[in-house]
Amino acid sequence: MSGKKGWHGVDLDGTLARYDGWKGDSHIGQPIPKMVARIREWLRNGEEVRIMTARVGSDDPEEVAFATKLIQQWCLEHIGALLPVTCKKDYGMIDLWDDRAVSVIPNTGTTLQEFYASQDKATAWR
Repeated sequence: MSGKKGWHGVDLDGTLARYDGWKGDSHIGQPIPKMVARIREWLRNGEEVRIMTARVGSDDPEEVAFATKLIQQWCLEHIGALLPVTCKKDYGMIDLWDDRAVSVIPNTGTTLQEFYASQDKATAWR
């Protein structure tokens, strides 16, 4: 474990499950093996993982319940565990794995992409 108490947030579409465009509420793509393996390792180490997805961001409780059940069934089938599903982060989230996120250096507003682009290419990864 990373030594931090909290939970890993993992986006569903495009990060944990293959996403090739919206195909309806009932469709979740095939698992992405590298992320499935990472989540299984975290779970083996006693770490908490939550699925973080806009699919449960509706104001309609029935839509949220439907999406949650579908996602949890998918997780049970492909990961072997029922994982909590949310669309909200809190102070317990230690990291977010997402295909749309842009990583920013804390307290600077500078993206990692901007930082590395500004570094001498020969020394950027030392």
